[in-house]
This record gives sequence, C-alpha cells and structure tokens, in this order.
Amino acid sequence: MKQIQPEHKGSVLILSAASGAGHVRAAEALVSAFGMRDIPVEHIEVLKYTTPLFRKVYSDLYIDLVNKRPEVLGWVYNSLDRPWKYQKRRLAMDLLNTGPLVKLLKKTRPSATICTHFLPSELLVHLKKKKLIDFPVGIVVTDYDAHAMWLYKDIDWYFVACEETKIYLEKLGISSDSIHVTGIPIDPAFARKQSRQNVRIKHGLSPDLTTILVSAGGFGVGPMEMMIRFIDEVQSPIQVVVICGNNEKLKDDIGRLKTRHAKKVVGFTKEMDSYMAASDILVGKAGGLTSSEAFAQGLILVVVNPVPGQEERNSDHFLEEGIALRCNNLPALGFKIDTLLKDRDRMAVMKKNVQRFARPNAAEDIASLIIKDLGAH
Repeated sequence: MKQIQPEHKGSVLILSAASGAGHVRAAEALVSAFGMRDIPVEHIEVLKYTTPLFRKVYSDLYIDLVNKRPEVLGWVYNSLDRPWKYQKRRLAMDLLNTGPLVKLLKKTRPSATICTHFLPSELLVHLKKKKLIDFPVGIVVTDYDAHAMWLYKDIDWYFVACEETKIYLEKLGISSDSIHVTGIPIDPAFARKQSRQNVRIKHGLSPDLTTILVSAGGFGVGPMEMMIRFIDEVQSPIQVVVICGNNEKLKDDIGRLKTRHAKKVVGFTKEMDSYMAASDILVGKAGGLTSSEAFAQGLILVVVNPVPGQEERNSDHFLEEGIALRCNNLPALGFKIDTLLKDRDRMAVMKKNVQRFARPNAAEDIASLIIKDLGAH
C-alpha cells in the first residue's frame, strides 16, 4: 500500500490515540480498508505530538487505573459525561499540551480526516472554527455508547456502533444526516470465515471440543489465574485457550496451573482472528474493539469485570441484544458457562443473535461512504 505524507492533497488522514489499544486498532482497520481501494492514507498516533506528562496521563495512567483502580476510572467517566458542559475548559487544557500536534494539523491538506479518538476531533473542530483548516472531519465512536467527550456539532461524519447511539446523538442536536450506523471498524481478517475444526487443528486443539477463549487484552491485565481456576470447574467437555498479551509473567503462571481441561496458553499474538475462529465463547472484558471482533467471528461473550464506564455500558447493550452473559461474581463463572453449554436451544438463539448484531465489514462500509461523499463534491 502506498504511504503518503499528510500534507499531500488527495489523501485520507486517520488520527488515533494510544489510550487503550482499541482506538489504534480501529484506525489500523480503516487504513487497511482505504488501502484496499488504492486510496492514499496516512495514520498518525497523536499522543506522539503532545507533552511527555500529557502523554503519560493519557496512556500509562489509563492502564494503571484499569488494572488497579477501575472504580476511579468509572467515576471520572460518569462525572465527565455531561453533554456540551466541559468543552471549553477541556479544549484550553488540551491546547496547552498539544502544541506540536496543532502545528501538524494546521499544515495538513488531506481530502478528509477520520478520528478514532476524541482528542484530535476536538482540536480539528477548533481549527475549523478558526478557519485554519477546510477539509471534512469524521469521528468513529469506538464504543457502543457515545460519551460526552465525543460530542461536536461541526462534524461531517459520525460513525457509530448501533441505532440507539444514533438516536441519542440526534436528540442532542447533532444532524441526523451526518450520523451513520456502521459498527466499529475491525481488521478485515475478522470478517473472513474459517472452518472452526480446521483452525483448531492448526493450533493443536481438539477439533470437536467446545472451545473457551479467555483474553487478558493486549496488556495482560485482570484476575486471569482465578478466572482459569473457575472455568476449570465447568463439567461439560471443553478446552481452553488463554491469551496473555504482552504479560510474560502471566503466561508462565497460567502455564504452570494444573487444570482438568486441556488448555493452550498464548502470549502476544497476531493471530487473534484465528483463535477467535477456533472458539465458541469469549470470556473477558467488554471493550468495543475486542467485542466487535468476537461477534464478527460468531462468538458469544461472557463479560467478567468490565471496566466501569464504557465497558459496563457496552455490556448493557450486549445483554439487551441477547449476545452475552455477565458474571459479576467470579466463583460463579464455571457455573454460568456450564449452564449455557447445557442449554443447546439458548446457545443456538444467542448464536443467531450474534450473527444479526455483528458488523464485520464496518471498516469497508466507512471507507466506501467517505469515498462516495468525497466523489460527490
């Protein structure tokens, strides 16, 4: 794929922020989608253009809170979810810490910019009001709910995960014509259908056993050892795949655990689509990207310890749609999974719900819509 510099006219500029892995993954999915259409595209992770302290607060602090004090993160999320209320003071704070980024954005000349994080969106709206840029700006909301920090009235395209979010934005005064229900963009690999049995064999798994995929996310956080111990209490015949991300210590600890059920322990992997294709159920958090990837591969989700705030709201959507279970008490995890596995009718209904709900082609749909709109101008 041809790479171009953002100041070149005719490109699409994708802006993300490495505050959690999902924003960057969504941006990378869009890069792939535009690249498949031979559209020049550039991806910039904007925190590289901010002050060191600001960058640390956005990235490192977020991960620390997820792992150690999620209740604080939930309090901050809910306290700031006041539509239109804190925009001026937030912009003032951000402008103090994003000088290099603002300078970069002022000299860009793309045909369009798409943001998978609210930080660059805010700065682009500010620059448009100052008439310092004149290209269209789109926002991809990377969760199933839209927090107040995503809200701007001068955005050309909003891409949201579900119809309810569109209705919510309309009620807040955002133009209906600008809001598109596309789903959350995921890598095209997750849309590819693969033989479950063949993929299991590829990974050294039994081709006929129900497979439970347990994910700690890219950073390898959460009470994984306890989860594996309680999943091992499942009475139905299963096998377990555990993804430990970049956490090598966790991988070693899980590998040493004695379990009744066969398990495969994996560290960081670029084959998450393949492991999902091999599985029936995903046990983990309710992040927007990981959940969307799982649904694209037909998995039922068992939500454990969702991060207060956006992941709890995501899980509410999934429960309403009949595509997930939520386990609030870890000791009951094995029981909940076993109860589901023994109810074949319920499993079948949930699988159908997942197929209805999934939007595996979100990235391609977003790219097509933008290309069509740009061609009309």
